[in-house]
Amino acid sequence: MKTLAYKYDAAAFSLNKQAVESFDFIIEETKEEHILYLNQICEETLLSAKARGTGISGRPPELLAKKIKEGEAVIAFAPDGKWAGFAFISSWESRKYVSNSGLIVAPEFRHTGLAKKIKKKIFELGRKKYPKALVFSLTTGLAVMKMNHELGFEPVTYSELPKDEEFWENCKSCINCPILLSKERKNCLCTAMLYDPN
Repeated sequence: MKTLAYKYDAAAFSLNKQAVESFDFIIEETKEEHILYLNQICEETLLSAKARGTGISGRPPELLAKKIKEGEAVIAFAPDGKWAGFAFISSWESRKYVSNSGLIVAPEFRHTGLAKKIKKKIFELGRKKYPKALVFSLTTGLAVMKMNHELGFEPVTYSELPKDEEFWENCKSCINCPILLSKERKNCLCTAMLYDPN
């Protein structure tokens, strides 16, 4: 009896997953009106960091609100208008570098291909706003590394990342920060990846 119940549940999950995968998510550059999703974005980022137990740097709500208002972020919605995901960009060292950061997908939309779509959209936004900048990413996630590689990113050493102190301040909220500091910011558990437009 348990086996039958398990098979039924697995089939239901499979059908539900297929339905979600067929969604036409709406992914757009942020506008001031998207501020109302700020709490969801911050809460989901925190929960995801705790669940993974790995390096996800928290960002102050004020910073994310600024990114949203300035159109330096993208936001995703399901066809019914439900918030589904988010990512933002930052520039460093007088626009020499741009980072793609804060990629988060709501739990019910994970494993649907949405993260890849958001990653592509935020990459395109960074290239549009800062066409000459080196685009970099720091991640512990294999899925993000694969997405970065598909976009043309290459693994690099930490010496090729910005020297900007404000950039490194963001790492302080990460669980792995003591490792980074003990290595004098020369490496950590995150993989550094860089896209060079040249």
